[in-house]
This record gives sequence, structure tokens and C-alpha cells, in this order.
Amino acid sequence: MRKIVHIDMDAFYASVEQRDKPELRGKPVAVAWRGQRSVVCAASYEARKFGVRSAMPALRAERLCPALEFVAPDFNRYREVSRQVREIFAQHTDLIEPLSLDEAYLDVTQNKQNIATASEVAQRIRKTIREQLNLTASAGVAPNKFLAKVASDWRKPDGQFVIKPHQVDAFLHPLPVARIPGVGKVMQRRLAALAISTVGDLREHSREDLSRHFGSYGQRLFDLARGHDVRPVQPHQPVQSVSAEDTFADDQPLHELRPTIERLALKVWTAQHKTPRVGHTVVLKLKTREFRILTRSHTPASPPRSADELTHIALSLLQRVELPSTQLYRLVGVGLSNFREALDEPQQATLFELS
Repeated sequence: MRKIVHIDMDAFYASVEQRDKPELRGKPVAVAWRGQRSVVCAASYEARKFGVRSAMPALRAERLCPALEFVAPDFNRYREVSRQVREIFAQHTDLIEPLSLDEAYLDVTQNKQNIATASEVAQRIRKTIREQLNLTASAGVAPNKFLAKVASDWRKPDGQFVIKPHQVDAFLHPLPVARIPGVGKVMQRRLAALAISTVGDLREHSREDLSRHFGSYGQRLFDLARGHDVRPVQPHQPVQSVSAEDTFADDQPLHELRPTIERLALKVWTAQHKTPRVGHTVVLKLKTREFRILTRSHTPASPPRSADELTHIALSLLQRVELPSTQLYRLVGVGLSNFREALDEPQQATLFELS
């Protein structure tokens, strides 16, 4: 039986800014550039009370909270603080799987301090983060990664929740399916169409039934509904790419894809800053109505430095699509790949591909 801890820093970017800039404490803060295309990278808990959320357009955030304080992101500083947090993790275990700058899984089944319980390990980690870094973290403790991640969100901010093996069934049965990682709004609607709103509802369906409706993800839902997750904590798994895509209800011509590409580029730009590595190659993915997949990619001399630059490159890749103007498309995606460590020198290269 594994002992897994999921640590999630509370409003990480915004909390670092409030820690380092006393004039921001107690105020609604959005880590974002001001501007037409800017998106919120992080929001303080004071801002969240007004409905401000990460990945939200900055203009909308300002409408929701006119008193919102905007702070330009400083990702080098956030990466350094993240490194300090991971040094604290390493005092207890080498089995650390970072998910982003602000969260990680830890396997503490055997821990360096010989602490008897995973709950006590999590408490000590949170206490050390508070005392040494003047930041807060929330923790989930459970027999596997799925349950630990759900648990870490249960008592945020600055809280801790434990799911013991004998408590798994009672905890999961009333849990809304929206709490399952990976179940977004689209999947919630598809599940609702089958009268599934809780994990208990999900358990009423067989593995075959869920696979018929949702493919391989249906099999995963079947396992998660029963609290089964055999994935080990995997250290040293660097991010290779991030992407976002959208499938249209009605197929669209190339010249109508621009607004969707702009929106997806903003999502990708926000997502890439949750990793300590930097993406260098911008990728545009298209799927025709006949299900043919095309990709175009470009590696500039230096990685994109802003959401605007990423968006501009993604839009420019439309010019590399040689199909007739009458061609219709059912899906578009934007991605960043070719990730390297932040301090690596950029390569001088340009690449265009078709597949």
C-alpha cells in the first residue's frame, strides 16, 4: 500500500508577489500583463472572491473586479521559489513528481526521516514551507495519486485532508464527477446525458458500457470510480509539450479559424508557465472534415516571449496550408513543443512540417 502526498502551493504566483510586495497584501491581485490579449496567470484569493480565475482574459478580470491590482509575471522568480520548495520535499523523499511549478506528487511510503505516517510528513513539509519561505501550501494524503490530488483541493488554502484506505468508498460515492481530474465541462455534459453526476452514479455503469461511450477514457473512469490508480510517482519526467485544441460543432473554412487560434494560443501561453522548462517550437494542428491531420510548426531564433508573439506565429502558420479555400476543418489546435531548460541557449533553427 503506497503512501502518496500531493502538495499544491496556494495561489502560487500571486502569493509570491504578495509576500515580496507588502503593499499588495490583502488586496485582489492578478498576475498578468494588461492588454487586449493578456490572460490571468494567477489570482490571489482576494481576487477569486470576485470570480477572477487563471486563464481568464485580463479585460474580463478587470470588469469583474475594478480594484484589481495587476502585476507583471516574473517567471524566473517563480521558478527559483519552486526550486526552494522542491528542496524541502527532497528532505523527505527522492520520489518527487512535479506536475508544474506549484504542485507535485511525493511517494513517502519510505521516507528519509522515518516518520510513521504520511499525514505527519505532509504537516512537516507545509510547516517548513511556511517558516522558511513565508508561503502556504495545501496537501492531500491518500493511497494513490488520483485520491491524493482530489484531497489536496479539499481544504484549500493552507489545509490538509487525508483519505485512509478504509475511507475510500465512503469518500468517493457522493463525489461530483467534476472533481475527477480530467473531467471538464464537455465531459460533464456527456456524463450528464447518461444521468451521471456523482461517482456513485458512475459506478452503476459497467466497464464495457463506459468504454462504448468514452473509449479508453471510459475504462479509466471505471477504475477511478472505484479508487483504483496504480500509477507510480515518477521523478524526472520533464515536460515535452503543451497544447490546446477545439473540435467544432460545424466544420469551418480556414479563414474563420483565427478567433479560435487566438483563444487557444492564450491557453497554451498560460499553461507553459506552469513548468520550469521553456517551449521553443510553435505548432498548428488542423483536422479536415475528411479526418486528414495536418501540422505546421515553426522554431524561431528565440522562444516566444509573450502571448502576442505566440499568437502571431500560430496565425502565420495558416499561410503554410496549401489546401483549397473550399476545404473545411473540424478541429484546430495550438501547441508548444521542443521544451528545454530555461537557461539553455536557444538554437538557431526554423522548421516547417506537414504530416
